[in-house]
Amino acid sequence: MRMYLISDNVDTKTGMRLAGVDGAVVHSKEETKLILDKILDEKDIAIVLITEKLRDLLPEYIEDIKLNRRLPLIVVIPDRHGTGLKSDFITGYIKEAIGLKV
Repeated sequence: MRMYLISDNVDTKTGMRLAGVDGAVVHSKEETKLILDKILDEKDIAIVLITEKLRDLLPEYIEDIKLNRRLPLIVVIPDRHGTGLKSDFITGYIKEAIGLKV
């Protein structure tokens, strides 16, 4: 089983390639969907890393893959500009999960 990266920039792909992860650089919604469809047909890819920017192009499609397929596991990663999440996103998760303000 292997990992595969779908990125919107060459820097992220280069860094992951140094770690031994193959990948592709795409820039549009259509390219992203095409590469995801190709990956879903491959049985040896267990984890797909995708940048936040690309996830935001196809949120419903990616959520459907996460909910209805055992493999591949889709992991959203920040790109070179950092995460788009608020600085207190972990505190928000805790509050939502247990109902307490931390």
